[in-house]
Amino acid sequence: MADAVDLVLAQWSVQRPDVDTSPMAVLARVTRLARLLERELREFVGRFDLEPGEFDVLTTLRRAGSTQGMTAGAFLSASLVTAGAITNRIDRMAAKGLVRRVPDAADRRVVRIKLTDRGARLVDGMLAEHMRHYARLLEPLDGETKTVVADALRTLLEQCE
Repeated sequence: MADAVDLVLAQWSVQRPDVDTSPMAVLARVTRLARLLERELREFVGRFDLEPGEFDVLTTLRRAGSTQGMTAGAFLSASLVTAGAITNRIDRMAAKGLVRRVPDAADRRVVRIKLTDRGARLVDGMLAEHMRHYARLLEPLDGETKTVVADALRTLLEQCE
């Protein structure tokens, strides 16, 4: 079976046979897959009146498991986005009643970001459906292949990060 990347590779082999384009066989597919998965995620979370970044906020807070919420600094480390992006997301989500800012009990200069009950119910309701959707996307791969791909991608991410 051929995909769009195979076509690109074939074209380059004709136009520039002197250049080794084999890295593109992996990286162009990863890039293309990332775009397709981002579109899938955008469509999924859109059904819940969310943007992907807002879903990231919900899942980051939920998986942290703390009833105390997270400080902005801890949240930034966990989510790997800029402070400005987090502030905007939190503002939008607070307006939707999904999160709230709570002064820290020990240091009132510190503000914690906390899921509201509504936000927790929303993310809990979305998560199982989201994972079922991901599982369907991976159905063409058997269990061993999924493990090999996950391990290979982890190695690449460790190198790039």
